[in-house]
Amino acid sequence: MSFKKICKIPTKEEIIYLLPLDNKLKTIKQKNDEEIKNILASKSNKMLIIIGPCSADSEKSVCEYLEMLYKINEQVKDKLFIVPRIYTSKPRTTGDGYKGMIHQPNINNEPNMKEGILAIRKLDIKIISEYGFPIADEMLYTSTYPFIEDLLSYVAIGARSVENQHHRLIASGIDCAVGMKNPMSGDISVMLNAISTAQKSHNFIYDNYEVDTTGNPFSHSILRGGIDLEGNHFPNYHYESLLNIINLYNKTELINKSIIIDTNHSNSGKLFYKQPTIVKDVLNSISKNKELKNIVKGFMIESYIKEGNDPTGKTYGKSITDPCISIETTKELLFNIAESLD
Repeated sequence: MSFKKICKIPTKEEIIYLLPLDNKLKTIKQKNDEEIKNILASKSNKMLIIIGPCSADSEKSVCEYLEMLYKINEQVKDKLFIVPRIYTSKPRTTGDGYKGMIHQPNINNEPNMKEGILAIRKLDIKIISEYGFPIADEMLYTSTYPFIEDLLSYVAIGARSVENQHHRLIASGIDCAVGMKNPMSGDISVMLNAISTAQKSHNFIYDNYEVDTTGNPFSHSILRGGIDLEGNHFPNYHYESLLNIINLYNKTELINKSIIIDTNHSNSGKLFYKQPTIVKDVLNSISKNKELKNIVKGFMIESYIKEGNDPTGKTYGKSITDPCISIETTKELLFNIAESLD
């Protein structure tokens, strides 16, 4: 048992020097940040749609997908605020499988994290520059997050990380919106504790500094369903589940009580094609209940160019990790969501 040192990773400052975000793009990014915050603070009636492939696998296919998504966005942007999922590091339940662009910037080559960091930063900058889109990514590794923290407008804390104290503390200092998923068990109290931690100020070590944070009032929940002791998936997006979570929310002193519905994972029972049905069910629920309408702010949807997945990575435009709905289904779904908001 030992560590084999492969190469020295450049510092955050060295990486940013190589690939800086210029002032024009910083302005675009800041406007996107504010748009998301306004939705979560109920200052905007738009619905937040965090959408894209389960994992970003290559600059070419991701940008081709975004070209298509941009055209859809032009037709729904008055009612929806679309935030592409550019997830560049992926948790693997058993440790096996594709771990994202940060590990393998080229799926056909061996892992190279130095090149991976440069590749994902280059991709994020290109997306802001060419499409003006905000970017969502999961903070899987607290050690690599600083390399892209200035580029993200939405940060997700995953089901496996939400109980980690360092993730919670870092979330308290992030300047953009942070979504906390409920853990794999489905335990809502764990998620609420994570949100509470993130909304408060803290003192801790981050990026080789002792730091103080102010707390993040835009930390909120992402409901993704859960897995019981027998390994069965169960959802938490149904009307009764949402009412229960509102009840739990109301017993807290949380600043922000927003909810995002993850339409895949355990909510779909890993059946990706159910995502449009789940969206329809939630839209029906919020149409019946004003309190739900005020607290459910949007959806997290897994979508790519082609339907399904291919773990080998040999099918262009098809997810390497979890299966996704196609861009054609995505277009129909986004139009339906926008129409429901009339």
